Amino acid sequence: MFTDFFWIFIAFTSYLAGSIPFGLLVAKLVTDTDIRKVGSGNIGATNVARTLGAKWGILVLVLDALKGLLPVLFIPSLFVATDSSDFDHVRVLSGVATILGHMFPVWLGFRGGKGVATSLGVILVLGPWSTLIAVAAFILTFLISRIVALSSLIAATAFGIAQFVQLGSLAFSSEKWSLAVFSIAVPVLIIVRHWSNLRRIMRGEEKKFQFGNQKQVETNLSDHEPGQTE
Repeated sequence: MFTDFFWIFIAFTSYLAGSIPFGLLVAKLVTDTDIRKVGSGNIGATNVARTLGAKWGILVLVLDALKGLLPVLFIPSLFVATDSSDFDHVRVLSGVATILGHMFPVWLGFRGGKGVATSLGVILVLGPWSTLIAVAAFILTFLISRIVALSSLIAATAFGIAQFVQLGSLAFSSEKWSLAVFSIAVPVLIIVRHWSNLRRIMRGEEKKFQFGNQKQVETNLSDHEPGQTE
């Protein structure tokens, strides 16, 4: 019997998985730098790429995406049969908890990342076809604007619309309604976490993205002494 305990346990373990601050850990291990004190101060892949260079940013992107994908892929399957009417609901719970873990990690005083890479991992499991549309929207927007925040907002919105359209009438069924709610929740969470970026975009003040080259990396690190915590 699938009891309340299992719902709580799945949410808790997924949250813990999502709360692993890979951006902070990678920056600390490779440069002895607190990434929260460099660049934008965000622990996500974009800030790591800008301040420490492409390879470390890509590594954090992959790790953050995996911590979204793996819990949703495996944790629900440990407790619920894949043909159960609760299966999609449990996967949605796991996915949302994982994303919230990244955005509000208990280890960092509930001050985490924006959730884009982790959400990517989650939606790859919950809506792979809609994810392709979201990724295409991100790439197209980024090629035009070179603004990561704007690209993320467009991609999240595209995912929500595509997922809802794909579900169709099933969005209101007893087995799939949680996927419909998820298709709304993801864009809302991403927009809320990018609210300051959105305001800068509207003012024309949001910076265009570029990977930090070696000179920029050295400058960023020289402005922040190794081990400095402020």
